[in-house]
Amino acid sequence: MGDWLIWIGVAVTLIGVAGLVASGVYALRLRRAGLDEATLRERLRRGVLLNLVALFGSVIGLMLVILGIAFA
Repeated sequence: MGDWLIWIGVAVTLIGVAGLVASGVYALRLRRAGLDEATLRERLRRGVLLNLVALFGSVIGLMLVILGIAFA
């Protein structure tokens, strides 16, 4: 059972890290777009939401890895 938790945790963590990278790329593209401040703030709120969800996913994945190691 521990092996499955480890591999599922690794997959969830990698998806979370990919989301973190995607939110960073999203924010950089917004900064380079030359939008006015109000529009930029509104769109960055979406990026912050993506960032938080990705961070939560990567934390959950790492917890699964630790649980898998404990059960192995």
